[in-house]
Amino acid sequence: MRKFVIVTDSCSDLSKDLRDKYNVEYIQMHVIIDEKEYMADIDFNEIPYHDFYELMRNGTRITTAQVTALEFEAKFEEYVKNDLDVLYISCSGTLSASIKASIVAKNAVLQRHPEAKIICVDSLNSCFGLGIMCMIASEKRDEGMTIEEVANWLEENKLTVNQECTVEKLTYLKQAGRVSAAKAFFGGLLNKKPIIISDALGRNHALETVKGRRASMERIADRMKEEILDVPYQKIVVCHADDEEAGKELQRIIESRFPDKQLDIYLGKIGPIIGSSAGPGTIAVYFFGKEVTVNKPE
Repeated sequence: MRKFVIVTDSCSDLSKDLRDKYNVEYIQMHVIIDEKEYMADIDFNEIPYHDFYELMRNGTRITTAQVTALEFEAKFEEYVKNDLDVLYISCSGTLSASIKASIVAKNAVLQRHPEAKIICVDSLNSCFGLGIMCMIASEKRDEGMTIEEVANWLEENKLTVNQECTVEKLTYLKQAGRVSAAKAFFGGLLNKKPIIISDALGRNHALETVKGRRASMERIADRMKEEILDVPYQKIVVCHADDEEAGKELQRIIESRFPDKQLDIYLGKIGPIIGSSAGPGTIAVYFFGKEVTVNKPE
């Protein structure tokens, strides 16, 4: 059985320590700032983390671009030539066309290397929702599962990845057009904070609003307690976009909801792709919970 590499993209927000721990590779997307294109580097080597979000706070519009089919093809070819099969786990196909580009690249590479295996999985998730799927895929690989078995596990369980998120300002989501029915929360709603989930089609939805930052954290923690599954493979990640104190506070509030249980919570940073849409101050928690459903847009 050939070994296989697990590959994701910039939407996963997996920090270098997590990528090293779980042996996960990633292909960089792109961000455009003042008409100049940069690589969407999760580690923020080119543009420092705080500086990136300060640009947004100061009014700079940051847009994004997917991984191209040619970029995928070059990376897939590199892995295959090193006798590695490829499991690519993508950002939600509803939010990015990268999954489509990866399939074009896969077909091109397999024409030249029919002995290889390349499987592309649409995670229907983004940020650390995608990230925890990569982490689980790595653990399943270490347990001895084949590439097909890991891909099947992801397909069977991806709807149990839950997102509970809120943003500091709705301006960025409105600009990016990333949340269905976001218009319902604009216009005179002083200090209202949306609770945003990802549905079974990989779309983001603002389900409800609460008044104030603290209340939004409390509501996220309450919803998580209602939805979380007691499973041995549970992964919990709290993440923030340049607001570490808010991230730590959300982590404390979540822990207070489980006084009799020691939760293993990883505190992560939201990267340039998700951050450019959600904006500075965004906080979220990702975990395995009850299966998500399709939410009808308003």
